[in-house]
Amino acid sequence: MPGPRPASEADRAAPPPRDTATDVVRWAAFSCLLVPVVLLGYGASLAGAAGTALGLAAVTGACRVLLRQSERGAARLAAEDRAPHRGRHHRTGTGSHRGGRHTGGDTPVG
Repeated sequence: MPGPRPASEADRAAPPPRDTATDVVRWAAFSCLLVPVVLLGYGASLAGAAGTALGLAAVTGACRVLLRQSERGAARLAAEDRAPHRGRHHRTGTGSHRGGRHTGGDTPVG
């Protein structure tokens, strides 16, 4: 009986994946605070710095929404790649909704 084998690269626990979208949003939020402070330091008006902060916050919010949508779409595509394909139009069952002529049934005799 062989002894325990040494742990391989695949057996070791991988570190959890980083959420890069969250990192991007955090840096953007930081810049939303930092840029107005710098503007005030260089002599810009309080109204101008506040307007810049609001504009950056709006852009950051829109980017966050787009990043989340992109992540969901990528996750959906990855899930579809793992799922087995079921024919050309992803239909299940045999003979259901197939083209061609139908015989019998409710066809009027004329």
